[in-house]
Amino acid sequence: MDLDQISRPGRVADTDEAISAEELALAARNHGIPLEALRYDLTPPGLHYLLIHYDIPLADAETWQLAIGGRVARPTTVTLADLRARPATTVRVTMECAGNGRARLQPRPVSQPWLVEAVGTAEWTGVPLRDLLTDAGVDPGAVDVVFTGADHGIERGVEQDYQRGLSLADAMAPEVLVAYAMNGQPLPPQHGHPVRLVAPGWYGMAHVKWLRDITVTDTPFTGYQNAVAYRLRHQPGDDGDPVTRIRPRALLVPPGFPDFMSRTRVVDAGVHLLEGRAWSGQAPVTAVEVSADGGRTWAAADLEPDTGHRWAWRRFTHRWSAAPGRHQLTARAHDATGAAQPVGQDWNRGGFANNAVQLVDVVCR
Repeated sequence: MDLDQISRPGRVADTDEAISAEELALAARNHGIPLEALRYDLTPPGLHYLLIHYDIPLADAETWQLAIGGRVARPTTVTLADLRARPATTVRVTMECAGNGRARLQPRPVSQPWLVEAVGTAEWTGVPLRDLLTDAGVDPGAVDVVFTGADHGIERGVEQDYQRGLSLADAMAPEVLVAYAMNGQPLPPQHGHPVRLVAPGWYGMAHVKWLRDITVTDTPFTGYQNAVAYRLRHQPGDDGDPVTRIRPRALLVPPGFPDFMSRTRVVDAGVHLLEGRAWSGQAPVTAVEVSADGGRTWAAADLEPDTGHRWAWRRFTHRWSAAPGRHQLTARAHDATGAAQPVGQDWNRGGFANNAVQLVDVVCR
């Protein structure tokens, strides 16, 4: 069998090509956060966005083992009990899929058809990765750290375990965890039970689930998920730039109540308190603006004080005086690097890192 002919993820849809049954099947098993759940500081696990590349492995917490090897002085294997015996660290992290916004692009890259809902925030508890690497004795010539999950499948003809690599410097950041709990409970199967990597600030592809192996290398990792899949390409055959940290984004909780099919919101005339969340994996969010006319004019929103959760979203609010008629609400985030969300799309062939502003259609009566 020619595995390359099984599927063609990453291609660009033809003009006016409808979303396929394959894409709908992906959307059925991978879900986004209901936008009204942005009201929660911590996303309940069942509402947190979910992307599963292959199948959810059946993992036994009692027999699970994590191998740590490669360019280290003391290769070792740890169990879940070993991790739990160490001092625990908890980090609140907003996690976003790199493909968030893909289905809004024109022309549309064919893959998981996200709109804007591929996000969630949780408190992850585990052991700092750098502690495990330090105990293993990383070789002075080490360059990358490669993480292998227990999920196995095929992409563009390549049969593989899911693997991602981080540079040694990124892997040794104090906030990076080998996590075994989500919001104070053992990881659910769909979120990586029994152990996963959590790399705060990075798009979701870096947070390897069902983690079973950590290998330190003295050469850059060139596996599929680093060198082929998650690249910002504009032309076929381009090497592209790697997808890395989360670009700034703000999302509004849609006000009023929705029409079932179109999700157009209905509100009464008067003053409404708009609320939402803003985040960036590049640098802290410094400001949020809100528009009621689709991004033609902007007003400053009130950004809630920084609570010390660097890697988590921040709530913002804005009082909107709604007059009868049709409106298009949106918000945009700014971060400390000076980056801001664009009103228009930043197109690439994979549909990655598209942080164009959300558009919420509202009818005021």
